[in-house]
Amino acid sequence: MNILVTGGAGYIGSHTCIELLNAGYKVIVADNLSNSSKESLERVKEITGKELLFYSVDLLHAGEIESIFKENTIDAVIHFAGLKAVGESVDQPLRYYQNNISGTLNLIEAMEKYNVFKLVFSSSATVYGAQNTVPFNEEALLGATNPYGRTKLMIEEMLRDLYVSNSRWSIALLRYFNPVGAHESGRIGEDPNGIPNNLVPYITQVAVGKLPMLKVFGNDYPTRDGTGVRDYIHVTDLAYGHVKAIEKLATTHGVEAYNLGTGMGYSVLEMIQAFEAASGRSVPYEMVSRRQGDIAVCYADVTKAYKELNWKAAKGLKEMCEDSGRWQNNNPQGYSDKGAVIH
Repeated sequence: MNILVTGGAGYIGSHTCIELLNAGYKVIVADNLSNSSKESLERVKEITGKELLFYSVDLLHAGEIESIFKENTIDAVIHFAGLKAVGESVDQPLRYYQNNISGTLNLIEAMEKYNVFKLVFSSSATVYGAQNTVPFNEEALLGATNPYGRTKLMIEEMLRDLYVSNSRWSIALLRYFNPVGAHESGRIGEDPNGIPNNLVPYITQVAVGKLPMLKVFGNDYPTRDGTGVRDYIHVTDLAYGHVKAIEKLATTHGVEAYNLGTGMGYSVLEMIQAFEAASGRSVPYEMVSRRQGDIAVCYADVTKAYKELNWKAAKGLKEMCEDSGRWQNNNPQGYSDKGAVIH
């Protein structure tokens, strides 16, 4: 099978390419490299010993996407491409709506035109908003609290409407919790532009001295230590969930949502302590005010993914911290060619 992976040079995308190649799939990557590096794909090929096809395209340009379908036989699509920072989405909501929603529309229109009806969509736990009870279950009422989350929720609804209009579609909505860690080789990992928006790369950059101090957003949440609690999942476990979703789509039709998490929550301070224990490095931090759009507690009910996808997370907090630290130690400046123009 040929799998098109949009945003495949990014953090989760590159790890998913490894799992797909190792599972015997042919991989075609579409990425505009706005927040990723082609170097990640070179390292994917190095790790797996297998080739993949790369297109430098932007989903906002419908003709560029259509050219991939014209030139290749695509069996299924995994759709990662999109802007993804909660805080940035609050400051730049129109940019997020334009990029994430319009890009997805262009993609699914091309898929329909070329009779490709199997799609794994990279959704997010942010679609649950501020729930009164945890863990979050796929049947919970949805309502995002920030523009990033609302783009994910709107796309989920679009895809449900799409299936109503055409029952040939088979769609998995994978709601990620908080991906962390890196490939055990230390060759690929999370390499954000500028100051990281996510906790663990912020921790690792402080630990290696790239940043002076970690900012902890809020210490007055109704949690055990006042800091936000999240379900952190190793990116390799998350990536493998996409392989299991592709297997599921091969035999089903319809639209189903699945939580991908561990089912356990850790606070920000617990994550700092775990990383310090795993790495032997100190992580200085300061408390600052809450970040708009954040919620207090978020962790997953992962029963459905286990029952229907035969998937569950295997790696624990110690491996998440060790692998994150190994990546950052081996690549203190991330991918050296980030932002380079690819010809």
